[in-house]
Amino acid sequence: MADEHKPATHWSWSIDADGIGWLGADRAGASTNTLSREVLEELDALLGTIERAAPRALVLFSAKKNGFVAGADISEFTKITNAEQGYALVRAGQTVFDRLERLPCPTVAAIHGFALGGGLELALACRYRVAADDERTSLGLPEVQLGLHPGFGGTVRAPRLIGGRAALDLMLTGRPLRARRALDSGLVDRLAPPDGLKAAAAALAREAPPRRRAPFLDRVLALGPLRGIVAGQARAQVARRARPEHYPAPYAIIDLWQRHGAAGAAAYEAEARSFSTICLSEASRSLVRVFFLQDRLKGLGGKDAARAERVHVVGAGVMGGDIAAWCAERGLTVTLQDRSLEYVTPALERARAGFEKRAKTPAAAAASVARLTADVPGQGAAAADVVIEAIYENVEAKQALYASLEPRLKPGALLATNTSSLMLETLAAKLADPRRLAGLHFFNPVAKMPLVEIIHGESTDPAAVKAALAFARRIDKLPLPCRSAPGFVVNRILFPYLTEAMLAAQEGVPLAVIDAAALAFGMPQGPIELADTVGLDVAQHVGEVLSTAFGTPRPDILAPLLAAKKLGRKSGEGFYVWRDGKPVKPAATGAAPADLEDRLILPMVNEAAACLRAGIVADEDLLDAGVIFGTGFAPFRGGPIHYARRRGIGEVVARLESLAGRYGPRFRPDPHWSTLRG
Repeated sequence: MADEHKPATHWSWSIDADGIGWLGADRAGASTNTLSREVLEELDALLGTIERAAPRALVLFSAKKNGFVAGADISEFTKITNAEQGYALVRAGQTVFDRLERLPCPTVAAIHGFALGGGLELALACRYRVAADDERTSLGLPEVQLGLHPGFGGTVRAPRLIGGRAALDLMLTGRPLRARRALDSGLVDRLAPPDGLKAAAAALAREAPPRRRAPFLDRVLALGPLRGIVAGQARAQVARRARPEHYPAPYAIIDLWQRHGAAGAAAYEAEARSFSTICLSEASRSLVRVFFLQDRLKGLGGKDAARAERVHVVGAGVMGGDIAAWCAERGLTVTLQDRSLEYVTPALERARAGFEKRAKTPAAAAASVARLTADVPGQGAAAADVVIEAIYENVEAKQALYASLEPRLKPGALLATNTSSLMLETLAAKLADPRRLAGLHFFNPVAKMPLVEIIHGESTDPAAVKAALAFARRIDKLPLPCRSAPGFVVNRILFPYLTEAMLAAQEGVPLAVIDAAALAFGMPQGPIELADTVGLDVAQHVGEVLSTAFGTPRPDILAPLLAAKKLGRKSGEGFYVWRDGKPVKPAATGAAPADLEDRLILPMVNEAAACLRAGIVADEDLLDAGVIFGTGFAPFRGGPIHYARRRGIGEVVARLESLAGRYGPRFRPDPHWSTLRG
């Protein structure tokens, strides 16, 4: 039992003249409320005080401006070393929330901003919930994204409140609900203007209407014989996205609901026991690590850098047009330049379609459209804070463009290139001030790939690097600082994977079998499909650059496809025929060669060690983060270097040596493994 006489550090408590109690969450020394063990112990103590005070009602609110409660303190999960520790941690949280739920008076959670994970579970332990009616409100149970499931009672209370089907969707996708959808689902009882949130919570507490229950159909479907049907449908949906051996958490969520139907003390006990097991899984450990890696990348943008507001993009092809659209959608004023209007117009039309698809309201889509304009003469360059060159990969063409742009740039403007393979030292050679050129290497598709490589050459000014890092965060991308080198980080590590897949195809391994082997490892996309997605012409060009730089083999399989103008998805056919944006694949018949998975994956892992040896990134954590967010490298494996450490560096080196003996020197282990092993 927590000490009820100890002064509160993370909570405030008072009773007003109307007899309503006000319990405020305000974690000390933090900008965001999270539920650490200490915060929960203090809440438990205050609940004892509240029980004796017997208020007419209780309103639970957040004193933080940014939101209600973001969830449990994830750093505490990393300290769990055995199942009993995990059980004790979440069972303690369940006990506190049970105590809150048992209070005899009406309890209301007043939610603004986010209520996520443990934060939403805290709100669910209240009798009612009122949420601020604005676009910042976000309620969800995203634990599955960390390889976990709710552990403070969420797998029980959410289905009881909104029904098994809606609750399973909430937990299995991890996607939060905005205010209106949360109201429609029954997750909250009322919406209120942000400045009237506390008043609305107090009014609801005084009114004390009957508590919400799950819809009648969901109560029927929660009966034992019918739960299996709903659970089977949920498993089938999850199986299309995740394998149980890779991501056990969603299957555990379904099992908990099917076995217990969110009913009784046994359901809470089962939740705690399941959590205590799953938090020790390799998937969860790696995904929690990825969470902290993502936070580290976000932090690289800095807090004091000047905010870019105007962007000029030169090159209205797929990449340039999509970069321009992304910047406009993030609130920047963007001008888009190309040789003539006929090249810019398709990019604007594509951008408009994207805005209308993604925007929350027609007005928001219209605002994005208004911020993106054609600029064939390039007049916007003079006023831009950031100028991004995204033309084709030709040194002379890029240098000529810089010669025309440089005299027009305002002082302090960042000149950036989206080159995917060319060295910055070469591109900057003819600039009057080569210090201002940095790389902003986006990945295709821009709207889906979160990473941007921030490239610095030998002469790049640190201020330009800082500005580029800040700009990436300004547009909600994850920046990865890299030294200029052939292929930088992501392409250098990715292309051995693509190359080996093509070499295997040349040997007669069926394309679908190759892709299936990569998917079995956990890659989001097979290498053959990925090559088609990138574009076979792009793959050929980058492959030539890297082959020249590192002496790696060039597959012959691309030449006939390129000669036939079969470029992949963008032309409708490459290795596969593409229909409605998806590849038409034959069934992956026949057994894959026993060494196929290692042939595909270990070249990436080996190249990651080479990147570290060359100092292209600062450390292995940044490298792992870049490869995960830039290539989709199986997140549950934690990145190539983390994967090598988990598998055993000695085993990885031995396997590479074995493959080198069979397939040649491209598999020779990099010398840096001896450093990593030491």
